[in-house]
Amino acid sequence: MKLDLECLKDESRDNDFICALPGIFDPMIALHRVLLILPVALLLLSACEAPTTPVASTGLPATPGMVVSSPASVKSFETGIYRDLFQEYLARSDTEVQAKLQATWQQLFYGDNDTQRIYYPVGEDMAYIEDVGNSDVRTEGMSYGMMIAVQLDKQSEFDRIWKWAKAYMYQTSGPFKGYFAWHCFTDGKQLAANPASDGEEWFVTALFFASSRWGDREGIFNYRQQAQAILDTMRTKTAEDNGVATDMFDPNEKQVVFVPSGHNASFTDPSYHLPAYYELWARWADKDNQFWADAAGTSRAFFKDAATLQTGLMADYTNFDGTPHGSDDHKDFRFDAWRTLSNVAVDYAWFGTDSWQVQQSERVLAFLASQGLDSYPNQYSLDGKALSGEHSPGLVSMAAVAALAASPDTGRPFVQALWDTQIPSGKWRYYDGMLYMLGFLHVSGNFQIYGPK
Repeated sequence: MKLDLECLKDESRDNDFICALPGIFDPMIALHRVLLILPVALLLLSACEAPTTPVASTGLPATPGMVVSSPASVKSFETGIYRDLFQEYLARSDTEVQAKLQATWQQLFYGDNDTQRIYYPVGEDMAYIEDVGNSDVRTEGMSYGMMIAVQLDKQSEFDRIWKWAKAYMYQTSGPFKGYFAWHCFTDGKQLAANPASDGEEWFVTALFFASSRWGDREGIFNYRQQAQAILDTMRTKTAEDNGVATDMFDPNEKQVVFVPSGHNASFTDPSYHLPAYYELWARWADKDNQFWADAAGTSRAFFKDAATLQTGLMADYTNFDGTPHGSDDHKDFRFDAWRTLSNVAVDYAWFGTDSWQVQQSERVLAFLASQGLDSYPNQYSLDGKALSGEHSPGLVSMAAVAALAASPDTGRPFVQALWDTQIPSGKWRYYDGMLYMLGFLHVSGNFQIYGPK
């Protein structure tokens, strides 16, 4: 908003700044008029700095040309504003950003069968997202695909993916009833019955968004009902005492478990911690609202324990106290842990409740920058020793999302790096491609909250 003092003066002609009566100058009256006008002018100027009235979080676009000087300036859930860092930091036009976003969608969903796409239609009404490097279908990728579809208003693709997941991955009987088998062959045959917790978390949130964006229909397309059913299963398995499956969130720790079964339910995966999603569930779920609110707070505190002070890196798997779990490769910063950069920053961008998240994003981005912006490896020990020589688009994408909670000087080079990165293709395009597209949506301000109207 631009304050036009001339317009303000014109609109106050009957109480002019200088004259009590036309042609007559009275210094005391003039001073009195200035003192009356000054608070109004200051109030109007303050309106230029930030929104004064929160806007419902229903997916409003970012304000064109808005420049945010501090990551504390925007809380998307309250304001409905989502920063476009490509525009803000790189002066890229909305036309350029949308063209690149649509090119990514086209390549990953409808590109060459063998080298580009990861989305494969089945019959007239189903489709799966394939991890082409491992020749299987995972709840991780299926739920990511649904989230991408709802963000881009692609209901047909959303419904196809969801119907395949319900047809082949959903467990209708046995100890894991109500959960989803975490991976299958492309013909639908299950490779393992147990779930991976992140799949269910992303399914729930994508379904809530779909319900608000498109409305609910019948059966499996009553999106809200389906989301609530998954939440109910997450919270009731331990009570069944079936000897195999447990709750997906430890009821005492209030933390997501790695796998809700046996020993795997006794530790967690930091990249599965999604406090921004739990905050939404706390507001929208039919029950257990306080539990989900507590889980959000617990995850924020957990990140502080899991992040290494020197580097900001987190391990793939940790105990509930944040210490690395086990002695294998997953005690280090590996492929799962890439997503922790995004999880912390998105929670800050949407809710802005913990300034530590800014410190954390600054710390981890500074570490990666010290390793070479164009070449930092994709795996590290927690103290910063490189464990590979590969530079991955997936990690580049998550680092760019971390810029949402970092200062412009720290974040800008990582936003530029994402812009310059080619859309993933080839054998490993599944994980890199999914994170690339999710990252691009976040950084461009196109990953938005769709809540009840």
